[in-house]
Amino acid sequence: MATNELQDKKALVTGATSGIGRAIAVKLAEAGATVYVTGRRAELGKETVELIEQAGGTGHFVVADVANIDDVRKLAEEVGEVDILVNNAGIFPFSSTPEQSLDSYQQVFDINVRASYFLTAALAPAMVTRKKGAIVNVSSVAAQIGTPVGSVYNASKAAMDALTRSWAVEFGAAGVRVNSVAPGPIRTDTAVDTVGEMFEAFSQSTPLGRAGEPEEIADAVVFLASDRAGYITGAVLTADGGLVAT
Repeated sequence: MATNELQDKKALVTGATSGIGRAIAVKLAEAGATVYVTGRRAELGKETVELIEQAGGTGHFVVADVANIDDVRKLAEEVGEVDILVNNAGIFPFSSTPEQSLDSYQQVFDINVRASYFLTAALAPAMVTRKKGAIVNVSSVAAQIGTPVGSVYNASKAAMDALTRSWAVEFGAAGVRVNSVAPGPIRTDTAVDTVGEMFEAFSQSTPLGRAGEPEEIADAVVFLASDRAGYITGAVLTADGGLVAT
């Protein structure tokens, strides 16, 4: 449903060529924002922009591989000042600790943490100058629970929640709000393909007994980016079907 609560706002969403990121981009556009989306694959980025336009919004795609720090810096320069930054890009290769490769370890932190850190470092100062802005980090309930595999992914998302709290304090006096959304099991192609048969069992183990949909996470992000969340900062909004309550 289209609204105007983000009218005249400019947003950047990383990892927006599929799944949760794509849903966030479309929902922000439906709320009135002009949305810049980024990812590695131009054809998927074009699809996201088409969905934004079908929803009545305005979208732009910028090719960037956020695993590459030079691409992160170029992305910030090309997009310029934004009102809303959504740090969504992430990967989750699951392995046990003894089997974790150094290359994969580094890639997880480069994409899940470093990219968000330096993109925020580049874009937050303009928000501070204007004394307004909203940053939403997409983390995970994996930061709050223990799992038998995926310790590196879990640690990277815990780092994002720590950055959320630190940035909320660092930028709060200037009116810039920073929050996290921590999804539980969300039905995306990547999640289902990565977890396999365990996905359904994991989803059904939540108190709500089902997986979440990308649009449900997007709704949470739009809320935190909007003035409705004007007194919320430094928070982790868990959207997990009640998983962490069990």
